[in-house]
Amino acid sequence: MENKAEQKVLTDVVIRFCGDSGDGMQLTGTLFSNLSAILGNEIATFPDYPAEIRAPQGTIGGVSGFQVHVGTSIYTPGDEADVLVAMNPAALKVNAHVLKPLGVLIFDADSFDAKGLEKAGFLTDNPFAELKLSESIQLVPVPLSELTHASLKDSDMDNKSILRCKNMFALGLICWLFNRPLEQAVHFLGNKFGKKPDLLQANVKVVTDGFNYGHNLHLNVSTFTVGKSENLSKGTYTIISGNKATAWGLIAASQKSGRNLFLGSYPITPATDILHELAARKDMGVKAIQAEDEIAGICMALGASFAGDLAATSTSGPGISLKSEAIGLAVMAELPLVVIDVMRGGPSTGLPTKTEQTDLLQALYGRNGESPLVVMAASSPDDCFHYAFMAAKIALENMTPVILLTDAFIGNGSSLWKLPKLADLPAIHPNIAPDSLKGQFRASTRDEKTKVRYWAFPGMEGFMHRNGGLEKDYVRAGISTDGENHARMIATRAEKIAQIANVLPDMEIEGDESADLLVVGWGSTHGHLLNAVNTLNAEGKKTALLHFNYICPLPKNAHSLLRKYKKVVVCELNNGQFATFLRSQLPDVPFVQFNKMEGQPFKVSEIVEYLETL
Repeated sequence: MENKAEQKVLTDVVIRFCGDSGDGMQLTGTLFSNLSAILGNEIATFPDYPAEIRAPQGTIGGVSGFQVHVGTSIYTPGDEADVLVAMNPAALKVNAHVLKPLGVLIFDADSFDAKGLEKAGFLTDNPFAELKLSESIQLVPVPLSELTHASLKDSDMDNKSILRCKNMFALGLICWLFNRPLEQAVHFLGNKFGKKPDLLQANVKVVTDGFNYGHNLHLNVSTFTVGKSENLSKGTYTIISGNKATAWGLIAASQKSGRNLFLGSYPITPATDILHELAARKDMGVKAIQAEDEIAGICMALGASFAGDLAATSTSGPGISLKSEAIGLAVMAELPLVVIDVMRGGPSTGLPTKTEQTDLLQALYGRNGESPLVVMAASSPDDCFHYAFMAAKIALENMTPVILLTDAFIGNGSSLWKLPKLADLPAIHPNIAPDSLKGQFRASTRDEKTKVRYWAFPGMEGFMHRNGGLEKDYVRAGISTDGENHARMIATRAEKIAQIANVLPDMEIEGDESADLLVVGWGSTHGHLLNAVNTLNAEGKKTALLHFNYICPLPKNAHSLLRKYKKVVVCELNNGQFATFLRSQLPDVPFVQFNKMEGQPFKVSEIVEYLETL
C-alpha cells in the first residue's frame, strides 16, 4: 500500500468526518466548511446524525457523520469521499463504502484495538481486508487519543475532557492536508469558545499540534489544494443551514410587509432549529413561543394571524398530521399562515434524523373537506431563504395558508449564501381591508377579481367581524348550511388558489432543451439531478431537466413544457407522490418513475446509471 506523496490540485474535494455522536464530528465539519468558504470555495454539507439518543460508545448505532464538498460549481455534498476521517472502527464500518478507491483514510489507531473492533462487530483483526477496501487507498494511522493526551498533558483537564478534544487534532491534520491557514481555524475556535477561555486554549493547542504533526512528519500521503470558485458574483457571503435560512426568510418577509412575525411551534426533529433561531431574534420584533404540543402551536399562530401578524408554524411530518385540522381552519377562515414542514423518514416516528420527500401528498390533500392551499418546496439550504420569503408573500397577499416543504437533508445541511439587500427583495402588500369598506366589512368580503378575502384586525375601527370554521354565506358572512352557497364558497376558495399561478415565474428548462428525455424533480433533489443531467450531456447524451419549487398551483407553463418531451421521468425520494400528482394533472403524459426510499439523498451516479437505460 505504499503511495508516493504528492501535491494534488483539484477543482473539488469531498471530506467525510465520522465517529461517535460525542466525538464532535458536526463541529469539526462545520469549522472546516467555514474555513473553506472564506478561502473562496463553494460548499455543500450533509450532516448525518444517528437516531439514537446515545447508543453504546463504539457501536455502529451511535455513528455520526458530517460530509462536506468544497470547490467550484458545487451542487451536492458528493457521492464519494476523497478523504475519510474515522475516529473508531464502527465509524469506518458504517462509512467505508463512501471512500473512493484512491482516497485517503485517516483513522485513530488507538481505537482500532481488539476491544474497539469487537464493539464494531468486526470478525478479524484486519478491518480493512474485512471491508474489502481497495489496496490503492492511502492509509494514515494516527494515534489521535495518545497525541491529544500528550498535547494537553500539562493542562488541568480530566481524561474524559482531554479525549473530547481529539476531534480538534483531526481538524488540524486536515487543515495541513488541504493547505488551510491555521490562523483562520484558530479564529473560528475563538468565536465558538470565546466565553470559555480554558476550553478555547486547550482546543487551540490541540488543533495547532495536529497541524504541526502532519507538517513536521511529512506523512507519506497526498496533500491537496482546491481551486477558488470563479462563479461567485461580488457580495457578502456566509455559510447558512437550510433551517436558519428559512428563519431569516421569514424575518425578511416581516420587515418587507410591515407585519410582526409570530412563530408558534413545538420542538420536533429536524425542524427545531427554526424555533431556536427565531426565539433568539427578539431584536427583530419576532415573537416565538414553544407551545405544549403541535396543535397548540398552530392554533396560537392562527390567533396571531387573526390579530394581524405574519404567522408561521414549523414542524415535520408527524406534526403536519396533528396540525391538519387547524390548517383546515386556516383554509376556511382564509387567514394567512406559513406552515414549514422539514420532512423526515416515516411514517410515525420512523427515521427522525434521515431524509425523505414523503409528505407531499399529505401537504396537498391531508385535510378533511375540499381544502385547497399553496404548496411550495425549497431546493437547497441557501434558497430556503428565498422560498420562505415567497411563502410569506403569497400567504399575506392571497389570504391563504402556505405549506413550505424542506427536508432533513437541506434543513440540516449548509451551503454558501450571498446575503441579499432588503431593498432588493420583492415588495409585500398584505391584502388589508381599505378604508372604503369601513362599516361594510364582513368576514367574507373579498376582491371579486382575485377572490382574495380582505384582512381586518381587532382594533380597526369600523371593521368589527366574526370569523371561524363554519361555512359562511358568500355575501352576509353569517353561518350558512345552504348547499348552493357551500358549492359557491368551495369554488371561490379553489379559484383563489388557482389564480396564484398568474403571479408565479415561468419555469425554465435546464440542460439540453432539444433532448427527447426530460428529467423531472422537485425540492431538495435539484442539485443531484442537475449534476446527473450535466454529466449525461457532457457524454453527448442529450438530457433536459425541469425542476419544480411551486407545486400547487403549478406554474402556468408547466403543462406545455411537460408535453414537449417524448420521455418524462420523475425522480423523487418517495414511492412516486409527485408522479401521482402530475398524472392527475396531465393524464395524457406517460410519466416514468425513479424512486429511492433509504433515508438518504440520491447519489448522482445512481441517477446517471438509471437514465442511461432510458
